[in-house]
Order: sequence, then C-alpha cells, then structure tokens
Amino acid sequence: MLIINNYTEFESYLGQELGVSDWHVITQDQIGQFADATLDHQWIHIDADRASTEGPFKATIAHGYLTLSLIPYLWKQITDIKNLKMEINYGIENLRFGQAVIVNSEVRLRVKLASIANLRGVTKAVLEVELEINGQKKPAFKGDVVFLYHFTD
Repeated sequence: MLIINNYTEFESYLGQELGVSDWHVITQDQIGQFADATLDHQWIHIDADRASTEGPFKATIAHGYLTLSLIPYLWKQITDIKNLKMEINYGIENLRFGQAVIVNSEVRLRVKLASIANLRGVTKAVLEVELEINGQKKPAFKGDVVFLYHFTD
C-alpha cells in the first residue's frame, strides 16, 4: 500500500501508476442491496431467472453506478493518505462505461495520478481510474475522478 503524508509526497507521483486494488466479487446480494438503496429495480439487475433467458448476458449485471460507487473503497486499498483534516469526492470527468459487469465477476481498480494542484492549501488530485474485470480485455469503465484533500500541515 502506498502511504502519502502530504502534498509534496503526493505530487512526486505525478504521471505514475499509484497501484491496483485487490479483486472484489460483485454478488447478487450486493446488486440487490444497491437496487434497494437507489430504487433502481430493473429486471436486468435483480431478476436472475428472466436475465438468464431474456438478457443479453444470460445473467444479471451490476448497475453502472454500483461499480462507480466502489471507487472510494477500492482506492483506500491502494493508498493510505495520512494527515488529513478532510477528504472530499469532488467530481468525475470523462467517464465511459466499457462493458457490463456480470454477477459474480471480480473487479479491481487501477489508478494513475493524472494531475495534482495546490489550491490555496487544498490539494486537488485528478486520478485516472480504470475498473478491470477479471478475464476481460475491456474495462467496466475508465475516467477521471477528482478528490480534494485538506492536509493538516
């Protein structure tokens, strides 16, 4: 795991891959809980029987936004950013979904530091992210996520 203590250390990784998370299995239970939380109960996500006969993937698939919501969890497996007063999810830019994540697939996050700026004491980090699917050439998505970090020093 990469440990980052301050802006200067973070900046030293500009343009570099920061790491790759562990694999995470997308289960039907997780998909169902996400459907309940977001009120998005499309059959392609929650009806395994119908998806197996009518769906293009012959199984249920994860919501695209479910896969996106894993970014903070998987990112924390790659880095431990210390000496923070606060961390803010600031935005997502240039995101494209590449392919569906079929139930029981394993996914992992690959991250590169695309840019970093000191905005009057607040660190704005743009991370180039890609959610890989085990055994697949195309990722689930690619894009840039933006975090704001308020370091204590």
